[in-house]
Amino acid sequence: MCRLFAFVSPDHSAARRELGHDGMESLLSLARLHGDGWGWAGVTEPGSAPDARRSARSAIGDAQFDQAMDAECRAAIVHLRWATAGLPVLDCNAHPFEVDGVAFCHNGTVKPLDRLQSLLSPESVAALTGTTDSEMYFALIREQVAEGLSLHEATTRVAARLRELFPLASLNALLIDADELIVVHASATSILTEHDLSRLAPLADVLPSEHNEDYFALRWREAADGTIAVGSTGVASAGWTPLPAESVTSISLADRSVSTLELAAVHALQV
Repeated sequence: MCRLFAFVSPDHSAARRELGHDGMESLLSLARLHGDGWGWAGVTEPGSAPDARRSARSAIGDAQFDQAMDAECRAAIVHLRWATAGLPVLDCNAHPFEVDGVAFCHNGTVKPLDRLQSLLSPESVAALTGTTDSEMYFALIREQVAEGLSLHEATTRVAARLRELFPLASLNALLIDADELIVVHASATSILTEHDLSRLAPLADVLPSEHNEDYFALRWREAADGTIAVGSTGVASAGWTPLPAESVTSISLADRSVSTLELAAVHALQV
């Protein structure tokens, strides 16, 4: 499980600026739990490929994380990792994963791993660099893109298929390429396990007060200057609007126009 943040701005901005002082304080408090790595990917100008940075170190006290949060760009995604039990904390397992000009990060667990891996082509399996379900999820999307689908359509088709096969999995994810930010909000039936809750208890005093309330929710807001931001519970501030449930939203980097596809509608077309 992880925390997510993203923004798309009409002008150059930075993740730290968009979060503000209180938002950064909340993000760093979340890093006390989600301390198994961090990642950032940003697009300097629409049409240019994202620059991706990641580390298996905690974001707290990491100068490279601070530099990423201050990087000037038009759009960016940020990820704090809380490693799924049994998956190692390694640089190769840190998010975002970046391949062929697309960066991807995920908040959730898709298990069992062998069942998920069985959906991949042999070529995709051979190309895996780490051991996470998240990287496999991303590989499935890239397979659909290779067949000619747009990134938005490919992501929605994969999320709809995974929802059918793994009904309790959180599929929440962020993807960014030269042209758009994709937000997957697909976690309507996902809950924290008793094991997860036990790990949260010792940090109750340092985590944002709303952190455990609807842990998997994603919310967004549009600022006065037109900047659109997306955040997980504990990152999103009071007053942000919940994203449509079980949906995949595309936000254009060029003009911030929005298009949303529902998983149920895509699934109906596939049946």
